[in-house]
Amino acid sequence: MFFDLQFFADAGTLVNGTENFVNAGNGTPTAFDNAHTLTPELKAFYDTELLENARAELFYAQFGKRQPLPKNHKGQVEWRKWNTFERAAKLTEGVIPTGQKFGVTTVTGTVDQYGTYTSITDKLELRAYDDVILGATEEMGASAAETQEKLIRDALLLGTNVLYCDNVNPSTGAAATGSGVVATPTSCAQMEASATAMSLLTPAMINKAVTILKKNRAPRLNGRYYAVVHPSVAHDLRACEGWIEAHKYAAPEELFNGEIGELHGVRFIENAFAPVLGGNDYKNKQNTKTYATWFFGKDAFGIIDPEGGALEMIVHDKGEIGGPLNQFSTIGYKFETNGATILYPERLLRVMSCSSFSAVDEEN
Repeated sequence: MFFDLQFFADAGTLVNGTENFVNAGNGTPTAFDNAHTLTPELKAFYDTELLENARAELFYAQFGKRQPLPKNHKGQVEWRKWNTFERAAKLTEGVIPTGQKFGVTTVTGTVDQYGTYTSITDKLELRAYDDVILGATEEMGASAAETQEKLIRDALLLGTNVLYCDNVNPSTGAAATGSGVVATPTSCAQMEASATAMSLLTPAMINKAVTILKKNRAPRLNGRYYAVVHPSVAHDLRACEGWIEAHKYAAPEELFNGEIGELHGVRFIENAFAPVLGGNDYKNKQNTKTYATWFFGKDAFGIIDPEGGALEMIVHDKGEIGGPLNQFSTIGYKFETNGATILYPERLLRVMSCSSFSAVDEEN
């Protein structure tokens, strides 16, 4: 006696799919109803992928002072800081001194909306060996991070607190000499980038940067100042004595995203989006690239967190948006941000330098 085993395979008459229910026996699909659908699971998965990929590439944003912006408010935030008092003067017996004025200084930031998307045809989605939607989501995460990072760093370039690195002999670290070489540049045009003289970020310059922040009474974050540095500059810095690698910290679990080490009380964050600059405003004496490394104390700049305007992953299935023949799906993101708003200029120091890669790196 023979039995049709499929007769007993009741589970095969309804198989949960990504877009509908399917009868495994005859292939008949049944549309999801409002109560039974797995589509939200896919949306949540892609949301997570985008946010995780974006978060992995965010370096500047982790040090900004966050300011919420509730819904139904104008797209602008005002930060307020108390004005400081002058020091007390010697009192004269019986004479009431003149009181000091007190007030606040306001700084405002305005949010703008940014976003992009890509379209995937039904044929590519069907025939591609790899998960095209997942791949596009991962790359959208990288795009979102790069957009946010560049908006922050470009806003910070507006800061006027600037230090130019001394020109030194790149082999010995001694002060560079030669015809026309300026020991302490006061502009990018005086910065050297040759084999015998180069404006380098050295331990001595880091010490000078820290001294400036201390004189400005910039408060520290977790007992340290922080610096965001380009990999080309970090390459030269690693060759210097006194470098403490991140894995030698007493508490390595407290590392920030991208952190690579510490020197003179400054913890360094390596970021490929740190500015590589050229053009008339930033080119050095050899007409090659210069680099901006930011040193900052606590709450040097602010970032607005708009309610309902945070980074959002948007996926439209071909059944929703693919036209009369369901021919394409779309994957994208959008968010609102002010980039960054400098709150305390004295807590933010831009240190300009060259690098052994100045002649080959491209502007970013």
